[in-house]
Amino acid sequence: METLSEFLELELISIGENTIRVYTLVTVLVIILVTKLILWLIKKALFRKRKFRNLNRGSVFALFQIIRYVIWVITIALVLEAIGIKVTVLIAGSAALLVGIGLGLQQTFNDIISGIILLSEQTIKIDDVLDIDGDIVKIQTIGLRTSKALNTDDVSIIIPNSLITTNKVINWSHQTMKTRFRIDVGVAYGSDIDLVIRILEESAFEHSDVFNRESTEARLVNFGNSSLDFQVLFFSQNIFRISKVKSDIRRNISRKFDENNIAIPFPQMDLHVKSNATETKGKDVK
Repeated sequence: METLSEFLELELISIGENTIRVYTLVTVLVIILVTKLILWLIKKALFRKRKFRNLNRGSVFALFQIIRYVIWVITIALVLEAIGIKVTVLIAGSAALLVGIGLGLQQTFNDIISGIILLSEQTIKIDDVLDIDGDIVKIQTIGLRTSKALNTDDVSIIIPNSLITTNKVINWSHQTMKTRFRIDVGVAYGSDIDLVIRILEESAFEHSDVFNRESTEARLVNFGNSSLDFQVLFFSQNIFRISKVKSDIRRNISRKFDENNIAIPFPQMDLHVKSNATETKGKDVK
């Protein structure tokens, strides 16, 4: 026992009045292990479906992230105290330095504050499908500084949180999991309008990802320069892969148009060339 006590009292590093001994390192290790154990227990408790039936995965994840950051801040403070560094004195003595760091890392702090806002407000959650600057992405994780998302090409994208909170972002999953989409198509003048509308509605409804027939609607929207302009509107739950759904519906439309001899015109221009003959009078020069 005396040997163990002597080993724990063994001095490793001495800096001024602070001395780091073996038991100091043991204390730090115990604090970190206890922190990890607490976080593991909290995560297990939060993600148990029987106790949190009313919370979806995104809400539980956001709550766990906030708890995790708070606990780690407390852990870091305890570790500094165990080493012998007074946190209050450290903050007071480093005030000017912190101001300089804050100015240099302004964007980073902006991202961190944005992350706290995202996690607390929960306007954007895990698995939400967003339109950010024209890019369709699905949120995978929301971190304190950045969020990780997957685009339609299955490429992982790291997004600064400030980009989400300060820019205009369309959340396709915010209200409901089914969203209305549209496809525009033009047909030649003289086509049977009722037949075109029926074909457009059937082409959309035949797709397995279209929500229901009652909400599928085709309209004549305009008399174009070279075509009758139609629009077919439909609801789909496959928000993230909607480009593939639209492509399949367009293929159905093209096939049915061919079967019914309905032409899709392309812009044409008639060019008239007018030629003027110029008579030149000449004089004989002697």
